[in-house]
Amino acid sequence: MREISVRPEILDFAPYVPGLTIEQIQRQYGLTTVIKLASNENPLGASPLVQKAIERNAARAFRYPENHSPMLVKAIAANAGVPEDCVLVGNGSDEIIDMLFRMKGIPGKSNVVCYEHSFAMYRMCAKLCGLEYREVPRGPELELPLDAMAEAADENTAMVIVTSPDNPSGLAAGVEDLSVLAGVLPKDCLLVVDEAYIEFAWPPESYSPVQAFDKFENLVCLRTFSKAYGLAGLRLGYGILPPKLAALLKNARIPFTVNLLAEEAGLAALEDEVFFNETLSVVMRGRELFLTELPKLGCKVWPSQSNFVMFEPPKPAQSVFKALLEKGIIVRPLASFGLGSCIRVNVGTDAENRIFLDTLREILNG
Repeated sequence: MREISVRPEILDFAPYVPGLTIEQIQRQYGLTTVIKLASNENPLGASPLVQKAIERNAARAFRYPENHSPMLVKAIAANAGVPEDCVLVGNGSDEIIDMLFRMKGIPGKSNVVCYEHSFAMYRMCAKLCGLEYREVPRGPELELPLDAMAEAADENTAMVIVTSPDNPSGLAAGVEDLSVLAGVLPKDCLLVVDEAYIEFAWPPESYSPVQAFDKFENLVCLRTFSKAYGLAGLRLGYGILPPKLAALLKNARIPFTVNLLAEEAGLAALEDEVFFNETLSVVMRGRELFLTELPKLGCKVWPSQSNFVMFEPPKPAQSVFKALLEKGIIVRPLASFGLGSCIRVNVGTDAENRIFLDTLREILNG
């Protein structure tokens, strides 16, 4: 049998490693109850309005959706306060990230600037597209190195990428600092701000540059319905881009990437303000609980503007992670981010948060 040839750099490709599922842990440890606090999902599940919208439209699943999801684009634009021609909906914000790398970068010439301990997909996309990936070091407290990122960019830099709030640290860049960065980048270089967790930053006007979107010609903001809106399983996200760039991506994309049920779910999610506000309340209450209680257990904790908290336990992180798994609690060890001594835990329900803290206390004192 003949071997299929691929570009040599793809042969050592490191795949993205997702968090463990509840079903995996139930089978592995013979558990009936498992609490998942590993993937930054909505602790309240999906909105009742979303569930009804999916049920109401399930019989239409045999129909193709309207290409580019114009009804959802209109609703997102109204919600974000930007023109409709700036919004591009995708199969998760991952689709928009992938499209930006493929359309903005020139293989063998362009580079992309990011910082270390960041979302693995940026490096993956750069390698797939034949782009140089420049990774800027972070400081001892993992602060976001915006000044160093500006210095790392040159005339061949296609994009500078900032995740804010950052995954996995939870740290966020201020809107003024992001505005300065956008203004000093080389001509034709995009500032891509991945705002997957922006709904949890408070106050939001201090962190998101979307409010001043019309002042920049090189700003791209990426958002998702996976976190605050509880639609991770439907894969729905969007980008807010300069109109010309949004039009180029729209013209070049493959058709029907957003399915019909996902679009209906997105429309219902934006409509359900009660569920959205309750999500923010639960997350911020739980986040404050973690930030208060984890240090009492001897953990180093990073301040967070997201729906999760990163901490360094006083015992080896991998052993703590395994001990929690055996008790039916899934958290995220961060060795894959290059932070092997740390763990990320997302906020659950009030009851789940207490069970996690009580169980962690037993493990650390045991």
